[in-house]
Amino acid sequence: MDFVPTVASVSLGHPTVHPITARLSAAARHGFKHVEIVEADILEQAKALGFDDSASSQTEAAKSVRAMCDELGLTVRVLQPFWFYEGLLDKAEHLAKIEKLKLWLKLAAILGTQTIQIPTNWLTSGTTGDLEVIVRDLSEMADLGLKEDPVVSFAYEGVAWGTHIDTWQGTWDVVKRVGRPNFGLCLDTFHIAGRVWGDPTVLSGMNEDADKALDESLEEMVRDLDVGKIFYVQPGDAERLDRPLVPGHPLYTADQKPRMTWSRNARLFAYEQHLGGYLPVEKIMETLVIGMGYRGLISAEVFSRHLFDPRPEIPSEFADRAAKSYRRMVEALEQQSGRK
Repeated sequence: MDFVPTVASVSLGHPTVHPITARLSAAARHGFKHVEIVEADILEQAKALGFDDSASSQTEAAKSVRAMCDELGLTVRVLQPFWFYEGLLDKAEHLAKIEKLKLWLKLAAILGTQTIQIPTNWLTSGTTGDLEVIVRDLSEMADLGLKEDPVVSFAYEGVAWGTHIDTWQGTWDVVKRVGRPNFGLCLDTFHIAGRVWGDPTVLSGMNEDADKALDESLEEMVRDLDVGKIFYVQPGDAERLDRPLVPGHPLYTADQKPRMTWSRNARLFAYEQHLGGYLPVEKIMETLVIGMGYRGLISAEVFSRHLFDPRPEIPSEFADRAAKSYRRMVEALEQQSGRK
């Protein structure tokens, strides 16, 4: 199997704890050639430069981040997350988001990326699940990206705790309805498996009939999803918690959906079963790479309570884990392909 995807990014610490200089250096040192930049990186760099969070300050911060990446031989492949956008009921809020998007298009140009990621909206109020509204909003976004030179694309990601859309099927339906060449999908194995298969609120960590539900979902993916509309993939796992994530658990947060709390605190890189990973990531990646022939961008994204550890070694430790995770993934997929 000719499997040589591009690793786009790693999460190597938390922007408020570990400076971007340390995180980018760790990525380059461990062999990464591409990175994702998150909004917090821009805002924290603006603060580090003595600026506020105004549009002009963010622009200067983006120039600074781009200069660091250029010096380290890193290319920015994605800017994310442009969140809480689609389905807003307040027209003024929608217009404010459009103005923010125009700024992000400028930031993307400065950073040198042509992809912006949008997670599905998880606001619990002030939004609608009306698909006509959601599609209209996202079409407006895509049309603005089409006017850029080069064109900016948008990768729509279904988060497992989304208010109205929380599955890959939901995002795929929207992508088809939007129907723009620059509007596609970001598929994250954590969100796919963590929604249809995993459940952190029960002792087993699994939904009822989890395996059957996942198999049916992946069969549908092979049958119905156009692999060409997958703009990039994020393989990711999560810890099986020692007890259900309900009131009384030390991670429990009353104003967050359990899957969001689980994601924010206990994510792992893919193929880290030795650290407690248990989601069926391999089955999903085999479906995408072997079953569907995906050969596009791969991004190593992780969230963890351990990223708040102030030890300066954290970025390097996570970069090393990400690199090893990628190598294990390639080896496993090549072995599985050889059996087909």
